[in-house]
Amino acid sequence: MSYETVISLEHADIFQEKNLVLHQVDFKLNKGEFAYIIGKTGSGKSSLLKTLYGELKLELGKGEIAGFDLIKLKRRQIPKLRRRLGIIFQDFQLLTDRNAKDNLLFVLKATGWTNKMEMFKRVGEVLKIVGLETKDYKMPHQLSGGEQQRLVIARALLNKPEIILADEPTGNLDPEISNDIVSLLQLIAKEEGTAVLMATHEMRLLEEFPARVIKVEQNKVYDDPKYTNIA
Repeated sequence: MSYETVISLEHADIFQEKNLVLHQVDFKLNKGEFAYIIGKTGSGKSSLLKTLYGELKLELGKGEIAGFDLIKLKRRQIPKLRRRLGIIFQDFQLLTDRNAKDNLLFVLKATGWTNKMEMFKRVGEVLKIVGLETKDYKMPHQLSGGEQQRLVIARALLNKPEIILADEPTGNLDPEISNDIVSLLQLIAKEEGTAVLMATHEMRLLEEFPARVIKVEQNKVYDDPKYTNIA
């Protein structure tokens, strides 16, 4: 079976300003694959994700994501790259002055959509994927924490991304809701063919929702052998 690689890093050195954070990073992620990134606070998980979405410049090695060469990536290309990605943070960053549907329409407009019918159709599709189709009229403060994170996932899906990068998406949620979010992200990987890379510190999720685990430790990034055979 051939796999389509959507993220590839080879011998990549990742710096935070002038400090070497991660050394000789080698890893690939394929279309439709779900993987966790784990590591202690300050180990470099976020630096790795920031390099992938263009916040940190890759200076040494090779790196490709969604068809973009990270070494050659120009600042003006970053918005275009991010349209090919769905990025989910721990804090929801929703627009508090408009309802769920208008939060999503705002993003479509900002990313170049102009056809109203197509915009409404796409908003309906992503709300259905995340199970919020009956709550499109609700303001963010009327949604629970889990529902707000589902809305954030819907927002990340709007432009049919090849990859979702999720930085501690369950960090502010209680365990039951965290389970729902991970289950949803794994379903999206499987059914939408979207690769999902999720940074987490919640080790129980790895046991309850098995998948590939990439560990960040002592400047290195590697597949954790403890979890290799359970995915």
